[in-house]
Amino acid sequence: MPPIDDAPAPLFPADAPIRYVAIGDSFTEGVGDEQPDGSVRGWADLVAQGLADATGRPIQYANLAIRGRLLGPIIDEQLGPALALGPTLVSFNGGGNDMLRPGTDLPWILERTGSALRRILETDAAPLLLAGANPTAGLPSGGRVRAKGDELTREAGALAEQLGVRFCDNWSDPVLARREYWSPDRLHLAPVGHHRVANNVLRALGYAAPADWVLDADPKPAPTRREQLRYTREHVLPWIQRRLTGRSSGDGRTAKHPGWVRIAPRG
Repeated sequence: MPPIDDAPAPLFPADAPIRYVAIGDSFTEGVGDEQPDGSVRGWADLVAQGLADATGRPIQYANLAIRGRLLGPIIDEQLGPALALGPTLVSFNGGGNDMLRPGTDLPWILERTGSALRRILETDAAPLLLAGANPTAGLPSGGRVRAKGDELTREAGALAEQLGVRFCDNWSDPVLARREYWSPDRLHLAPVGHHRVANNVLRALGYAAPADWVLDADPKPAPTRREQLRYTREHVLPWIQRRLTGRSSGDGRTAKHPGWVRIAPRG
């Protein structure tokens, strides 16, 4: 397929097999893009479909991401099984849950991220490093998290450049920072937000997104005081309670696609 304006060349030769594995936390699992049957879809599922549509060939897809995971467990529990599948593409995102906690060790996050990327590079797979979208405009005390995210994104971009790894910077996308791209909990993207991330990812890989995707959303007004109080009661307080009791939203959950699923091009 021809190159996209202002985008890199397609990652894969025209006849190369695509076996795509996604690892990460709720961002990659797809929380916020809930389907009628109660399952979640999300940007990684959309990227898999977009790759099939763009190349006109079926691809193999797996998603090992689990909500609530910190960076350490993502690498320790997901990377090995992901590489054991023999992928040709591995998308990697982690550290978002670490940044929400006090005392975030950014050098440690970068060191572990670099080690994970180098481990992928030692195989036949191409790594794709993602910076997650920036939710901080809607979060209590979001400024502290924003400062950490800004620094981490800068350093992650430099790391990707150093290693020659493709990097998709969703954190710096100003459209994704708007409240209409987020679900009611303000921590997870709404369906339109997941579509926009998938569009960003496909562009980073050198492919065009399907023309029928909805990437724009109508502006959403600032919450009223009553809405803000309800948000605090329904989302902030339960999150704090989980932190205090050492629980996670991902406790007891397993990966939604631990093995290959075949994604056929549409049409």
